[in-house]
Amino acid sequence: MKSPIIFLFLLSSIQLIAQDKDIESCLNLMQIQQDAWNKGDIPAFMEGYWKNEGLKFIGAKGITQGWQNTLDRYLKGYPDRQTMGTLTFGYLAKEKISKKIIHFVGTYHLSREGMEDAKGVWSLLFKKIKGEWLIIADHSSADEG
Repeated sequence: MKSPIIFLFLLSSIQLIAQDKDIESCLNLMQIQQDAWNKGDIPAFMEGYWKNEGLKFIGAKGITQGWQNTLDRYLKGYPDRQTMGTLTFGYLAKEKISKKIIHFVGTYHLSREGMEDAKGVWSLLFKKIKGEWLIIADHSSADEG
């Protein structure tokens, strides 16, 4: 009688460890992005995004569709190191929706010398594609005021 209970406990423990590993992979990806941003390297920052026309970036100016269009949007919006500032992410929620989908919600803060700081909230949808966690949708909103 104890064997099925022990088996179920072990199985659920293994699933939790796998879930934590996947969430940790996404957090590591975001740390790499933050580091790339803070070095002024937008193309390296973009390596965390799905290189596909299906990528969606949703912001105040609407939806940008596709990896190249999203890269171009970032390069236009942040043309120099001063505008880019120093990026810090904060995390509010994370949820593994399925084996291949994880949702994160958080905050960002750009400390900018000689300019007003920028801050806001974001929601990222990660998908495991060919064994790699990538951002497939990014909804970022700046705080007003």
